Amino acid sequence: MKKFINNVDDFLKESLNGFGKAHSDIIKVNFEPNFVSRKTKTKEGKVSLISGGGSGHEPMHGGFVGHGMLDAACPGFVFSAPTPDQMQAAAENVDSGAGVLFIVKNYSGDIMNFQMGAEMYSGKNDSIITNDDVAVEDSTFTTGRRGVAATVLVEKIVGSLAENGGSLEECKKLGEKVNKNSGTMGVAFTSCTVPAAGKPTFDIGNDEMEFGVGIHGEPGRKREKIQPSKTIVNNMLEAILDDLKPQKNEKTLLFINGMGGTPLTELYLVYDDACEILKSKGIEITRSLVGNYCTSLEMQGASITLLKCDEEILKNWDAPVHTAAMRWGCLLYTSPSPRD
Repeated sequence: MKKFINNVDDFLKESLNGFGKAHSDIIKVNFEPNFVSRKTKTKEGKVSLISGGGSGHEPMHGGFVGHGMLDAACPGFVFSAPTPDQMQAAAENVDSGAGVLFIVKNYSGDIMNFQMGAEMYSGKNDSIITNDDVAVEDSTFTTGRRGVAATVLVEKIVGSLAENGGSLEECKKLGEKVNKNSGTMGVAFTSCTVPAAGKPTFDIGNDEMEFGVGIHGEPGRKREKIQPSKTIVNNMLEAILDDLKPQKNEKTLLFINGMGGTPLTELYLVYDDACEILKSKGIEITRSLVGNYCTSLEMQGASITLLKCDEEILKNWDAPVHTAAMRWGCLLYTSPSPRD
């Protein structure tokens, strides 16, 4: 194992310390229990959005705390669900009176612990469960489809609505619409290594790829030989399109996500291949996102997410956002009053 580590037991704490120092203008890191919150108070009467999950998927979720996205994020240990007291503490910290909406990826540990945290919290709250992965129905850590990269889109789009006064019910409804209209498929060329394990999560040949891999290295649909990018991308899109069934000329957002170890040059090549294939099928790409947003430590690979868009989704996608990992339209953004 080759990683920047001092002591495995201190890995998460030291990483969070660095994250907090690097982005002290935007976020604040809280310890015991661990959660990341905005540096500034959530404005009164705004629905507060909280997400989280195991670390190792950065910048998801802490990198999306800030104006136009999350109010707080709860990081667990690497590939381990956060504990209920983290969600309770985060909710108590950021609730401004309009309620708390938890955004939870469909993994058994996350579902159980977020549910317990919500029950422990005395304030008004509700939840969205993301399950956009079209690769498999049941997997190592899930019953039903896995929640993966479309969670980023849910957090951005619902974050905009919450920032602009949407109610708890309206935010939940929009989040469910985004999730329902999203499909994701991932491919891995290499495994990843959890620091506490010290060895790769799975073995894979130098000439092989895992088609439909999960973001914790869970098995996909099949193991096969690496093929040219156009073939891989076409197979990924076929799986997504079979699930989403977009109409001809329907507006979509195309999201090419890196798993952590794939350079941007390759991700943009994947985007180019995907554009050509979707154009040949009469599908309109109206918005795009390319980069490492929902990763799996140092895994080499990528996922493709397609989101069917209506005007409500596009409006909230385009709205200003100011976080450590995603920002646009925020030149005139003025921070609210600092926390006490």
